[in-house]
Amino acid sequence: MSTLVPPHSSQSVKPLLLPETERAEEFKRAEKLKKIPLDSRAVSDVFMFAMGAYTPLDGFMGHDDWRGSCLDMKLANGVFWPIPITLPVSKEMADSIHPDEEVALTDAETDQILAIVEVHEKYPNDKKLEAEHVYRTVDPKHPGVAKVLEQEDVNLAGRVMVLSEGDYSAKYPHLYIRPAEARAMFLERGWSNVAAFQTRNPMHRSHEHLVKIAVEVMDGVFIHQVLGKLKAGDIPADVRTRAIQAMIDNYFRPGTVIQAGYPIEMRYAGPREALLHAVIRQNFGCSHLVVGRDHAGVGSYYGPFDSHHIFDELWPGALLCKPLKIDVTFYCRKCYGMATAKTCPHDPQYRISISGTQQRKMLSSNEEIPPEFSRPEVVAILREYYAGLNLEHRA
Repeated sequence: MSTLVPPHSSQSVKPLLLPETERAEEFKRAEKLKKIPLDSRAVSDVFMFAMGAYTPLDGFMGHDDWRGSCLDMKLANGVFWPIPITLPVSKEMADSIHPDEEVALTDAETDQILAIVEVHEKYPNDKKLEAEHVYRTVDPKHPGVAKVLEQEDVNLAGRVMVLSEGDYSAKYPHLYIRPAEARAMFLERGWSNVAAFQTRNPMHRSHEHLVKIAVEVMDGVFIHQVLGKLKAGDIPADVRTRAIQAMIDNYFRPGTVIQAGYPIEMRYAGPREALLHAVIRQNFGCSHLVVGRDHAGVGSYYGPFDSHHIFDELWPGALLCKPLKIDVTFYCRKCYGMATAKTCPHDPQYRISISGTQQRKMLSSNEEIPPEFSRPEVVAILREYYAGLNLEHRA
């Protein structure tokens, strides 16, 4: 018997990627089907289906699952699911598709065929309702809301048969770890209680402190970074990967953490997205998710600890992956080390607050970054990247 937490509402992980031996025939068939081009978020969702990260979903949501996910965080069958996973298309496209027709999904940027969907339902895409309930705002300046409001007007629902994982496994051969593979790695190391740490930034000292707190109380930590599309100005995954590895190699005991990546695109939905991250990490075999300040938030749309509080609103049995709630972290000049608001008794004047946004600004303007803020091995890698950017701008 596995000692790991089971997948969400399922006995086993459900990857929707077709076995490689069967794909050539299905690609030929897909070429003859009606094509639906996907934006970057829908492409990301297809890849998440492929690896089984969205277990127990077997495709894009129908109306009742979509509405339940928006309003009550429940699918029609009562299973907890905090953010809808949908396939929006134009009304013209929807009108051209008959019930039970199969269509091919393609990446709008590359025209590559990714999947086949058997369409069993079409329904209006109530974008305002989704924004209000999932994002708690209809402000188009919110990047996640903007993405929703830009969507087409009809959602298609149906089972997904994925034919391609894109180039992730080739581009990140040691980083692109699927849920079944992560579970095998944890068991091989004898880990039962595993905390996931979500990041879309290179790790500064606050991140390091969060992970080390988790290392103290867990068997191991899964440093799990976003490989999907990010906001403008975010540091690319290949640079971030090297920076994180430099921190691991120099400041963590061997065998305590695993670095990995997955193809999700951030929605910046704050508390709701923290819950989705926990569902996904449960599928990867993680018993806990590190939830720090303003997890998955953006701007000032959410309170600093809204993502902590929302876990307390769930009903018993909704979610097995638990939050590891950690207070604001900083360097205290009087403690001579990293601390949190729970552990440091000193006046705020002694605190050096650390954030990814602040670090990016300092790097952009070539400011000195003190060791209290970020490790020198990490800064060296990031400086090299920003120096290249500056050369491009001058050219």
